[in-house]
Amino acid sequence: MTVLDPRLLQTFIAVIDTGSFTVAAARLHSTQSTVSQHLARLERAIGFSLVDRAARPVGPTAVGERLATYARRLLSLQEEAIMLLSDPAGTSTIRIGIPDDIVTAQMSRRFSAFAQANRQHRLDVSTGLSRDLSRRYQAGELDIVVVKEPVARAEALASFDEPVMWFESASAAAPLVDPVPLVTFPPGGLYRDLMIERMASDGRRWYVAFTGNSLASVLSAVEAGVGIAILPQSAVRGAAVREQEELGDAPALAVSLYAWERNAAVAALAKGMEEELRATRSN
Repeated sequence: MTVLDPRLLQTFIAVIDTGSFTVAAARLHSTQSTVSQHLARLERAIGFSLVDRAARPVGPTAVGERLATYARRLLSLQEEAIMLLSDPAGTSTIRIGIPDDIVTAQMSRRFSAFAQANRQHRLDVSTGLSRDLSRRYQAGELDIVVVKEPVARAEALASFDEPVMWFESASAAAPLVDPVPLVTFPPGGLYRDLMIERMASDGRRWYVAFTGNSLASVLSAVEAGVGIAILPQSAVRGAAVREQEELGDAPALAVSLYAWERNAAVAALAKGMEEELRATRSN
């Protein structure tokens, strides 16, 4: 199998483009003898004469003309690969796990600002249930994670109170019906467990009327009056819901930030996320 040396192809293209061994040598910052040697090596590898040395200007043979098309493509691909590899953009990945309702416009702008200032780092952001995100972080699958939990662990970089309460549609009628229709996240969701535990402690009958995989779907179901749900106060601003007064408050949760501070970039991004969480929860 013949392997075409890019240096030889570059010399060949320079000769047929300039029509002269001398001019090709000047373009390549080489000598005429080196150009001749390179072209001779390429011709031996191909098994055919590639240029008509007797012509003035020097031109390609029929085989050389065919090879020139592929040579230009190969050289162009080589140049593209070199440029790509010389650009550090996206060569390092920072993996982030975060609950759906924490990915606000302000938090997204934090991510955008970091990415623009640190082009070598690519952000891989995953949203999901806090328990799943916590498990992935502990397994080393995530570099930074924000989770909601009953109590923050000692290794948390920062933790903030997350007031939660029962909400119903703003147009819903009280009192509660029996059994109580619940709008929940999938099994394993922290809010789902809180709702079921409260129903059990109050001795109420209940059923799952709607299960949504995102905050937007759960909130829209509550707005439509499908059922009631425990939700964070910070996530319902502007929504057509109101507090379900008969059930009242629910136990506050902690929004906790954790990071494996393997390098300065991870530490800087975690610090920016902490600032955004603090600003959001102080409003």
